[in-house]
Amino acid sequence: MDNVLEIKDLNVEFDTYGGVVHAVRGVSYSVPRGKTLAVVGESGCGKSVTVQSIMGLIPKPPGRITKGSAVLDGVNLLSLPEKEARLYRGKDIGMIFQDAMSSLNPTMKIGKQIAETLVLHKGMQITDALKEAVRLLDLTRIPEAAKRVNQYPFEFSGGMLQRVMIAVAVACKPKVLIADEPTTALDVTIQDQVLELMRDLQKEEGMSIVLITHDLGVVARMADSVAVMYAGQIVESGAVDDVFYKSAHPYTLGLKQAMPSASKEASQKLMPIPGTPPDLFNPPSGCAYAARCPVAKNICSQKRVPVFDLNDSHKSMCWLQHSAAPEEKGFGLYRGSSYD
Repeated sequence: MDNVLEIKDLNVEFDTYGGVVHAVRGVSYSVPRGKTLAVVGESGCGKSVTVQSIMGLIPKPPGRITKGSAVLDGVNLLSLPEKEARLYRGKDIGMIFQDAMSSLNPTMKIGKQIAETLVLHKGMQITDALKEAVRLLDLTRIPEAAKRVNQYPFEFSGGMLQRVMIAVAVACKPKVLIADEPTTALDVTIQDQVLELMRDLQKEEGMSIVLITHDLGVVARMADSVAVMYAGQIVESGAVDDVFYKSAHPYTLGLKQAMPSASKEASQKLMPIPGTPPDLFNPPSGCAYAARCPVAKNICSQKRVPVFDLNDSHKSMCWLQHSAAPEEKGFGLYRGSSYD
């Protein structure tokens, strides 16, 4: 399959007063052209840091990329000089930030904030860029776009501001759109409208989308493939149906059991994941989930887990996928055909 973005063995660290935080540890995933990859996991697992690092948005220092590559259509963004990398960021790879209220400049009119991307990357004159800003606001279904383009962010609702962020991100028709929690703090109706807008723009422009979220319901509606992240690592990845219905890592099962569902009875309790994530100042040598896992074995906390291929796209970092591992009956963990 033709991949527009490939991240391989990415490692990101931060220096703090308490020591070095190993925030991203060997993350690898690919984004097929015109498709949507969802990256899911609880807060602090490294989802946002991964994409921020390839966008040049982590502060250096204290942050640093110690290893890895991010190849966008044959170009490794991480190996480029900063001045050259900026030519790709915003043009070939756009980003929607999770807090539109704080991501937009409160002292600049909306139209000018959209137009500056076009002036910088497309070389447009400001008058032409402002006309294009009106078209983009209209494309994102903001009513009275010609009037709104001359207003300030405080005159917009949260849902409207999120649409403005989408307009900024897609202004240069990027090959990849990164959406970092794009529906945070929005009510359910507005969430659906924003997600529908992203789907429509993807069809019209042929963009690939990297969707960063912790909402499995959003994943089910939007994604073609999923990467489940925990403690700075991808612990399971594959097609959305494989990861949802043939979950091969106990953490993925834990996320599903903790999620409300319309199919669950009102009296049925949610199953929270016990314990806390590991200390990333000193990451465990074995599986990072071992201390919280209900089916962990001795080897899980002692030896680094390899990536097991369950089919062409479905992968899992779990020792229970090893051919010699005992089957945990009643636990619901899928075993790949090559390990049955």
